[in-house]
Amino acid sequence: MITSVLVANRGEIACRIFRTCRELGIRTVAVHSDADQNALHARVADTAVRLPGAAPAETYLRGDLIVKAAVAAGADAVHPGYGFLSENADFARAVIDAGLTWIGPPPEAIEAMASKTRAKELMGIASLERGRITEADLPVLVKAAAGGGGRGMRIVRRLEDLDAALEGARAEAASAFGDGEVFVEPYLEHGRHVEVQVLADTHGTIWTLGTRDCSLQRRHQKVIEEAPAPGLSQSLTEDLYALSVQAVCAVAYEGAGTVEFLVADGRAHFLEMNTRLQVEHPVTEVVFGIDLVALQIRVAEGHRLENDPPRARGHAIEARLYAEDPAHDWTPQTGTLHRLTAPEGIRLDTGYGDGDDIGVHYDPMLAKAVAHAPTRAEAVRRLAGALERTTIHGPTTNRDLLVRSLRHKQFTSADMDTAFYEHHLPELTSSGTGDPYAPLAAALADARSRPSRFGGFRNLPSQPQTKRYATAGEEHEVRYRHTREGLTADGVRVVHADASLVVLEVDGVQRKFEVARYGDDVYVNTTHLTALPRFPDPTTQHAPGSLLAPMPGTVVRVAEGLTVGAAVKVGEPLLWLEAMKMQHKITAPVTGTLTDLPVTPGQQVTVGMLLAVVQLT
Repeated sequence: MITSVLVANRGEIACRIFRTCRELGIRTVAVHSDADQNALHARVADTAVRLPGAAPAETYLRGDLIVKAAVAAGADAVHPGYGFLSENADFARAVIDAGLTWIGPPPEAIEAMASKTRAKELMGIASLERGRITEADLPVLVKAAAGGGGRGMRIVRRLEDLDAALEGARAEAASAFGDGEVFVEPYLEHGRHVEVQVLADTHGTIWTLGTRDCSLQRRHQKVIEEAPAPGLSQSLTEDLYALSVQAVCAVAYEGAGTVEFLVADGRAHFLEMNTRLQVEHPVTEVVFGIDLVALQIRVAEGHRLENDPPRARGHAIEARLYAEDPAHDWTPQTGTLHRLTAPEGIRLDTGYGDGDDIGVHYDPMLAKAVAHAPTRAEAVRRLAGALERTTIHGPTTNRDLLVRSLRHKQFTSADMDTAFYEHHLPELTSSGTGDPYAPLAAALADARSRPSRFGGFRNLPSQPQTKRYATAGEEHEVRYRHTREGLTADGVRVVHADASLVVLEVDGVQRKFEVARYGDDVYVNTTHLTALPRFPDPTTQHAPGSLLAPMPGTVVRVAEGLTVGAAVKVGEPLLWLEAMKMQHKITAPVTGTLTDLPVTPGQQVTVGMLLAVVQLT
């Protein structure tokens, strides 16, 4: 029987596995890089072991260090989580060879399915050969053989773009997975991404635990998932189950896994088998009323599953909350997460606690929010409402995109496919200035937190107090007065104001504003404001056409032949930054002349650092 589990992972999935282990009475061991020494997963584990030596982004890929940590900490089992080494057969063998229990499938099964190209061969599907691809085959999809999470993936619609897509995908795959192998397959424009959760024990019992729809994807990264997949016919569902069982049997699979398909024209097209737990596993858990991690542990201990899985009940939706900025091409965001709190009634899986720093080394996912209800419509409404009321004080997130997506007619009617965001992203991310009364509420709360030196009011009429805030790229100036009756402002009645709560009456309706301030960052309900000084700081000004680093990262390459004085066209790639395991292209903002290029490949940059200057011609 397992008594102590080391999780060879970090963040949200490590915290989630630890939660189950605690419920089962199993001791927990965390591993961490130097960048993660104060991370939530390291804090909540019973024991934490530092992984020395490697750079933070590579530390969790060091299987030898992780096995050594498990032995040193007295663990008798290792759970790989997902990502990193979770689908690495050599790591699984190393764990077993060290006399530890491996909470996952047999290494041979991982090896057979870890490469998407080999998995397709097992299922009788051939990839496209580069030299034989013609215009008639387009569009095609370039994918990393060892990949996941949308990394190392490119859609190609023109034959002349194929070589560049292959090169970019190889570089990103090598960085993210340590394996630059890629392959090419047909790209179905209007398919749905549907998957089947499987669970198999060591005694030959196989469970197919329903379907999940993961069609809402941006940059091939899943954004919203649900179970069961809506609108599938009974015959198609049975085909999906049969193909999934075929994949399990083909590799003598044991443990939890996921078989993924693209569904188009009423047919299922096999994509891959993930030999691990998936990010979206909670929707299956809440629909079936099970704990997949607990079941993984039972299978690893040799227990037999029941002949049939429990019955599914209701519908579940999961949304992934990311620290990313829609106003800057969805670049990952870093900084302090001051507060993250969701309303009661939904499940929130996260790897962050209040006050934690979101760094540059790892995936920018903050949390997964999951709602369960008797019907799909009720689950969608519950999750959208809960996300809207979730408190997020910290870096910019995709919360507005999630709420708007859940309420979009095409999603509520379950008429969506993997091209959903290609068609609707502009309307779903239209910028707004937030609540028009948020700046006033921020100013009034600030006034209450900084009492007037005149005792709160003046006997003689005076000029109003003025404060300035910025939000969504716009500046707002608000005015208020200290009077004998208290704080006043034109156009509203101030019902109540203190440092954290302001109540305003507007047209006879009272509105509440919860206010929190962290330095110059002010959060009023869901509106983020930046308090501005009375006079601009001249040292923060940059020349027109300046390109500033949108995130901390590393300059991985500069466009070939690019030098100061070169003529560039608007949208032309100038350089590439790598952050959070993804490459981000920095392009010319205008057609003009490159007048400054102060960075070089391999250089580390911070947010706001000057990357290049392009002068308009």
